[in-house]
Amino acid sequence: MTTKPWSGRFEKETDPQVEAFTASIQVDQRLARHDIAGSVVHARMLGRQKIIPATEATAIVQGLAEVWQDIQAGAVQFSPAMEDIHMAVEALLAEKIGPVAGKLHTARSRNDQVALDIRLFTREAIAATVEAIRELQAVLVRLAEQHGHTIFPGYTHLQRAQPVLLAHHFLAYFEMLQRDQARFREAYARADVMPLGSGALAGVPYPLDRAWVAQQLGFSQVTTNSLDAVSDRDFLLEYQAAASICMLHLSRLAEEIVLWSTPEFGYIELDDAYATGSSIMPQKKNPDVAELVRGKTGQVFGHLLGLLTLLKGLPLSYNRDMQEDKPGFFATADTLLASLRVFAGMLATMKVNRTRAREAAGKGYALATDLADFLVRRGLPFREAHRCVGELVRYAASQDKQLHDLTLEEYQRHSSLFTSDDLGLTAEMSVAARNVLGGTAPGQVAAQIAAARRALEEARPLPAPDLDPRHLIDRTAS
Repeated sequence: MTTKPWSGRFEKETDPQVEAFTASIQVDQRLARHDIAGSVVHARMLGRQKIIPATEATAIVQGLAEVWQDIQAGAVQFSPAMEDIHMAVEALLAEKIGPVAGKLHTARSRNDQVALDIRLFTREAIAATVEAIRELQAVLVRLAEQHGHTIFPGYTHLQRAQPVLLAHHFLAYFEMLQRDQARFREAYARADVMPLGSGALAGVPYPLDRAWVAQQLGFSQVTTNSLDAVSDRDFLLEYQAAASICMLHLSRLAEEIVLWSTPEFGYIELDDAYATGSSIMPQKKNPDVAELVRGKTGQVFGHLLGLLTLLKGLPLSYNRDMQEDKPGFFATADTLLASLRVFAGMLATMKVNRTRAREAAGKGYALATDLADFLVRRGLPFREAHRCVGELVRYAASQDKQLHDLTLEEYQRHSSLFTSDDLGLTAEMSVAARNVLGGTAPGQVAAQIAAARRALEEARPLPAPDLDPRHLIDRTAS
């Protein structure tokens, strides 16, 4: 049985079932680099402030470097007896440098230590997520540029409604991702606050230099209330909320990819590298990537609800329930990042059947609204024009004809205001008529593409401070 750090208070050793049940090392070992980075800076600060002798601080830092080297080399086997990554690192450090390792925990608690580790991880996750969003946006802009004149059927209620430019459709998702990016950038600001020095809940009775620690770890702020610092997980909620909305957007596009790739729609063909086949049906080419993104979205939603439920009844300050904040968060971060990256590759390589899309855009009476607008311009109230064109569509459907199949005589049975000019109405004309800010007219879409390009160029990567323990050791040596 491993000696626990609180063993002085207890007469009995921990029951093996309890040890296995309470251990988090299998999950939080992922924070090893972050934990060691924080410990390096903390030890340096203890030495600088003369809280422990400088020689001991140096020994601790050198020992941590060796521990990190062993972990990187795969020479460390984490076991439930280690309980969590914090105790694991301290135990490994003790093997390297002996009892002086126990001084590393001076002026800190696992409560503020884990708060630090998860904030360090969250900043990196957000920075990587924002970069992946930008990469997917860049693909959408390139697609918009390629399809700046591709006519495509626009839908409402999954019924053909009005023709649009395919570029306009792609740019709609650019806008969604732009909002997602903004949400993550805002979440980054609230994760970028340094909690170490808060102790278990009340602060610590040592002359810490918290500002120096924050600077070395790349934080822009230091927490101002120790109770809140150790119990706050709002930044995780914000990440998971932003991730849920982002996955929702990907899921909507995934649904369209699934539909568009079917023979019934036939608007796109996915690249072989981003599709799979059937174990029994040789002809199949399945959009599994899109389907899995759509499916994984539910998991991400669930992790958000799980964290909300976890936190909703916790009194201040730290409670062991909060150990369960990490599994869902890690899963969400991994799922979102993988989904963004695979989506970028899938979209960049798919082929668009322009001919099929153009044919669909002109069918299904998609130009009916334009006909009503013609009548309005000739003085008919819109509601009356709507009724006239509705009757015209009903007549055409009864004759199994499209609007362009009807004669002028048939048009004028429903309104004498129709002219021969109306018979030449095309999807291109319909699209061009929507020449309003935000509309689908070619000039408007070109402006939208240019604006999207500028937004990508002006967006700056989020700071991702170097947390390699070896580099921190060098930087903090002076």
